[in-house]
Amino acid sequence: MNATDEFILNVAELINTLIHYYIWVVIIAIIVTWLVQFNVLDRRNRVVYAIVDFLFRITEPALRPIRRRVPYLGGIDFSPFILIVLLTLLQMLIRFIARSLVGA
Repeated sequence: MNATDEFILNVAELINTLIHYYIWVVIIAIIVTWLVQFNVLDRRNRVVYAIVDFLFRITEPALRPIRRRVPYLGGIDFSPFILIVLLTLLQMLIRFIARSLVGA
């Protein structure tokens, strides 16, 4: 394996790792949203507000296009779950492309 192949695999692994962390951010955003909805967390608390605001700003750009296309079903927002599935498929695609470029 030459240096170019290692570089391609390392870049693919870096992108997959970033996607993995973003999936966890989406999961944490789901949990925090539920906790706010059930009044376990109070948004008037500055720390809670900062966390909720940060999670909203990080996840909303990816969730907004999905929410436009997928309606609420019984008051349940399925867009985070759809995003997680799409990101997982993207990870698999990146691994496939990297391996096909390297020939491994």
